[in-house]
Amino acid sequence: MASLLYRLGRFAARRAWTVVVAWIVVLGLAGGAFALFGGTLTSAVSIPGTATQKVSDELADKFPQASGGTGTVVFTTTDDTPFTDDQKTAIGDLLTSTEKLDDVKGSTNPFDTQAQLEDQQQKITDGRQQITDGTAQLDAGQQQIDDAQAQLTAGQQQLDAARAQAEAAGQLAAAQAQLDAQQAQIDAGQKQIDDQQATLDTNRTELETQSATLEDGAALLALAADIRQVSTDETTAVATIQFDTALNLVPAEAKDAVVAEMNDATIDGVQAEVSNDIAASIPEILGPGEVAGVVIAAIVLFVMLGTLIGAGLPLINALIGVGVGVLASLALSGTVEMLSVTPVLGVMLGLAVGIDYSLFILNRHRTQLRDGTPLPESIGLANGTSGNAVVFAGSTVLIALLALNLTGIPFLGLMGTVGAVCVFVAILIAITLTPALLSLVGMRILPKKVRARVGHTGPVRVPSKPMKTSRAVLTLIGGVVVLLIVAIPALSMRLGLPAGSSEPVDSSAYKAYQLIDDKFGAGVNGPLLVVADLDSAVSEDDLVAEQVRVGTLLKDQGDVVAVAPIGASDDDTLLAFQVVPDGGPTDESTEQLVRDLRGLELDGVSEFGVAGNASGNIDVSEKLSAALPLYLLVVVGLSLIILIFVFRSILVPITATIGFVLSLFAAFGGVTAVFQWGWLGGVFGVHDPGPILSFLPILMVGVLFGLAMDYQLFLVSGMREAYAHGASARLAVQRGVHAGRTVVTAAALIMTAVFAGFVFSNSVMIQSIGLGLALGVLVDAFVVRLLLIPAVMHLLGDAAWWIPKWLDRILPDVDVEGASLERSHPGQAAAADGEPEHASHVIDGAAPDAAPHVPSTDGPPAHRA
Repeated sequence: MASLLYRLGRFAARRAWTVVVAWIVVLGLAGGAFALFGGTLTSAVSIPGTATQKVSDELADKFPQASGGTGTVVFTTTDDTPFTDDQKTAIGDLLTSTEKLDDVKGSTNPFDTQAQLEDQQQKITDGRQQITDGTAQLDAGQQQIDDAQAQLTAGQQQLDAARAQAEAAGQLAAAQAQLDAQQAQIDAGQKQIDDQQATLDTNRTELETQSATLEDGAALLALAADIRQVSTDETTAVATIQFDTALNLVPAEAKDAVVAEMNDATIDGVQAEVSNDIAASIPEILGPGEVAGVVIAAIVLFVMLGTLIGAGLPLINALIGVGVGVLASLALSGTVEMLSVTPVLGVMLGLAVGIDYSLFILNRHRTQLRDGTPLPESIGLANGTSGNAVVFAGSTVLIALLALNLTGIPFLGLMGTVGAVCVFVAILIAITLTPALLSLVGMRILPKKVRARVGHTGPVRVPSKPMKTSRAVLTLIGGVVVLLIVAIPALSMRLGLPAGSSEPVDSSAYKAYQLIDDKFGAGVNGPLLVVADLDSAVSEDDLVAEQVRVGTLLKDQGDVVAVAPIGASDDDTLLAFQVVPDGGPTDESTEQLVRDLRGLELDGVSEFGVAGNASGNIDVSEKLSAALPLYLLVVVGLSLIILIFVFRSILVPITATIGFVLSLFAAFGGVTAVFQWGWLGGVFGVHDPGPILSFLPILMVGVLFGLAMDYQLFLVSGMREAYAHGASARLAVQRGVHAGRTVVTAAALIMTAVFAGFVFSNSVMIQSIGLGLALGVLVDAFVVRLLLIPAVMHLLGDAAWWIPKWLDRILPDVDVEGASLERSHPGQAAAADGEPEHASHVIDGAAPDAAPHVPSTDGPPAHRA
C-alpha cells in the first residue's frame, strides 16, 4: 500500500493541475446531481416495524378517516382578551381555506368543536330533564290506569253479586240480557285499560332505553370533560390540521404551505403559532457557529504551520471534500427519506477528518523538506508514509460508520452511509489533491526563515529517559477518576425525541408548545392515540356502551387527564380513543403510561395499541437498545483485528478500547449534564432540558470509536517504531508521544473546534451531536491518548507488545508508517554537498557522540514537531 501511495503522490505532483481540475469537475458533477435529483429533508424520526407504526398501519387499513398525520395551530389574542365574534369568523375562514392546500385532508374549527361539546352537554342536561318529565308523565298515566282498573274491578264485583242474587231469586233468565250488556261494558273497559297499560309499558321501556343511551353519552362526555379546544378564559384556541398521510411522509412543501398560510393571515388582534408537528425547523447545514469552528481551526493551523498557505491548504481540501460528499449524498434525498441531521453529520465529519488527514500528510512533507528532501520525492514519501497511516486510520472510521447499517434502522444506516461517503472522499482528497496542491505551492509551504535553513536544521532531540513509574501510576489513577466523575450523569441518562419545547425560543413551534402548556395542560402537547382490537364486531346499539366500558378502563389508569372516543372502524372491530396524559410528551410519567396502556387486559379486547410522540420515543429507544450489542460486536471486533495487524500486539488494542469506553461515558455524562440536567444551559443555548436524543449514544459510539482509533494509531505507531528499532519499551513510549504529540494535539483541537461549532445550531439534534462529539474528541485525545495510554503502556512495559508466536507468524506485515518505503528510497534527499537526508538525532541531555544509535525512523517521521 505504501508503495502504491508513493507512486500516486508522485503522479499527483507531476500532474497537479490535472488532479485539481478533476476534483473541480467531480464537485460540479455532485452539485449537478443534487440540483437534478435532490429532494427535501424531514425532521420526523420514524422506524418501520415498531408498535407505534403497527397502530398507524392498522388505522390506515381499518379506520382511514382517523389515519393520516395531524398537526396543531394555536390562535391567541395579542391583548389577552377573549376572542370576538369577528375574530372567530376570520379564524374559521382561514382554516377553511387551508383545506384547499395540497396534502391537507381537513381541519377542525376550535370554536365550532367547543360549541358542539357545550351543546352536547346542554343536550345531556335537557335530555335528563325530559327523561324526568317523561317518567313523571308515565307515573301519572300509570296512576290513572290503576284508578280506572280499581273502578273496573269494583264494577265487576258488583255485577258478579247482582248475577248471584238474580240466580238465587230464580230471576237469572229475566236479567240475563241486562247482565250481559253490563259485562260487555266492563270487558270493553278492561280492554281499553290493557291497551293503555301496554302503551305505557312500551313508552316506559323506550324511556329507559333513551335514559341508558343518554347516560352512556354523558359518561363519554365526562371522560372527555377536561379536553378543550378553547381555553377557559377564551383567549387561546387550538385547531387541528389533518393530512392525507403520516406526518413523516407529508412533503415539506405541504407543511411549508400551511405555515405560510398562517403567517400570511392578517387577523386583527390574533396571532397564529404553528406546532412543531408542522413547523419543526430544518437545521442549517452550515451556519454561523459552524463557520466560527472552521475559523478556529484555521487559527490553529496557522499557529502550528506558520504560513497562510499551509493553513489554507487543509481547509481547501476539507471544503472540497465536504462539497463532493454532501452534495452527492443529498442527490439521493429525492428517492430516499433523509433525516434533516444526516447531511449535517456529513459536514461535521467531512470538515473534521478532511482537515486532519491533509494535515498529517502536509506535516510530514514539511519535516522532510526541512531535512533537505527534494520536493517531488518528499511529496511521494509523505503520501506513502503518512498517507498510508491516513488510509488505515480512515478505515476504522469507515467500518464504524458503515456498521450503522447493521442496526436495521433505516435512517441511522443512511446517516452512517452519508458520513462514510464524506470520510471516504476526505481520504481520497488527502492522498490525491493534497500532493497536487503541495506541488503547486512548492517551497512556500515553509515559512521564509525555515526555507533559508533547508537541509541544515540541526539535530532533532528525542527523549533519553522514560517517565517515572510513580508519575505513570498517578496519571493513570487521576485520569480514570476524573473520567468516572465526569461520567456520573450518564447513569441517569434518558432517551427520547425532541418535542416543541426543544425548538428555538423565538420559533413559532416553541411558542405554540408553551401556549398549549400554559392554557390547556402539558398533556395536550403530546396526546396518545389508543386503539382497542375487539374479539368480535360490536353492534350499533352496543357501540356507545362498549366505548364507555373501554374508555372507563383507560381513564382509570394513573396520569390520564381525559379520554375522548374517536370512533369505530368500518368493520366495527376496532375502537379508537384520544388519551390526554397528565405529563408532556417527553415526561417519564407519559412513557410509563404508554407501557401501562399497552399491557391492559379487558374481556372482549384482544389487544391495546398506542401511537403518538411518547410511544414513538419508547419504540425508537428500544429498537436502538436492541441493535447496540450487535453493532458494538461488529465495530469493536473488526477494529480490534485491524489494530492487532497494525501493532502486532494483543494488549495494545484492548487498552485502546478500554480507554475509548472511558472517554465515551465521560462524553455521555457531559451531554446528559447539559441537555438533560440543564447545567450550563445558558452557555449552550439549552432553554428547556429534556431527554437525550434517542439515537445519539449509538451514533457517538460509531463516530468516536473510529476517531479515537485514529489518534491511537498515530501515537502508538510511533511507540512501535521506536521499540522495533531498539529502544526499551518504556523509553519507546516517551519517544512515541514526543514524536506525535504536536500533530495529534493540533488535529484534536481542530476536530473539537469543528464539532463545537455545531453546538450553536438552531436544532437540538445538531446541538447534542456536536457537543457529544466535541467532548468525546477532547477527552479521548487529551486525557486518554496523551495521558492514560502512555501511562498504561509504561506500566505494561515489554508485555504491551506481547503476541502469541503462532499468531505473529500468520499475521501479515502491515507497515502503517511506511518504514519499508523509507528504507527503499535511501539517499533520495541527499543534498549537493553529500549530507545525509535526515539530520542526526540528539538525545535529550546528551551530546550527539554520546548518544546511543537511534535510526532516523525512530518515532513516526510524520509526527515530528
